Amino acid sequence: MPTNINYRANIWALKEEGCTHVIVSTACGSLQEAIAPGELVILDQFIDRTTKRAQTFYDGTCEQLPGICHLPVAEPFCSLTRDCLKKAAEASNIPVHPSGTCVTIEGPRFSSKAESFLFKSWGGHVINMTTVPECILAKEAGLCYAAIAMATDYDCWHPHNENVNVELALTTFRENVGKVTQVLCAAVPIIAKLDWTVTIQKLRDTVQQNVMS
Repeated sequence: MPTNINYRANIWALKEEGCTHVIVSTACGSLQEAIAPGELVILDQFIDRTTKRAQTFYDGTCEQLPGICHLPVAEPFCSLTRDCLKKAAEASNIPVHPSGTCVTIEGPRFSSKAESFLFKSWGGHVINMTTVPECILAKEAGLCYAAIAMATDYDCWHPHNENVNVELALTTFRENVGKVTQVLCAAVPIIAKLDWTVTIQKLRDTVQQNVMS
């Protein structure tokens, strides 16, 4: 289940291997008419509706990371890495929505219609089950994190489209996954050409400055 993914172990393993960037794809429901199934969104904000997940490395279980980290997440995604994804999409002639707010729910069930309308009224653009706490943990670990969301359906708020179900989501995903792969592959050399020293150091400094012993 989405809640039982060991997000901390995954992010920590990447950090230990010397990784500096995490660029991910995520299948989402669309909460806005303008984001049609099959279209891509470069996420820049989230609304967290999870309650059961470990969202920090600084919880007293790791001797290497003592204290409590009050991590600032006004900008949860790396803006420079997001720009690289936008440039990759443009170079690949693949249209994307340049920004979007993701509502992350606990799952594994999909939303009720009332919940779907609520999330839509909040200004959410897409909805999924995995962005949080992954993006938070990546920031804590000093990794530049960015995400491409693919809308697979209109959740259950849309009056003229089929309500979300696994078959519908997977069908749309299979039909459009090539676009995501193309953008991700195009982004890697763009990222590799840049000097990330200052960006990564600022990220790590932000974490250390906000750890209370």
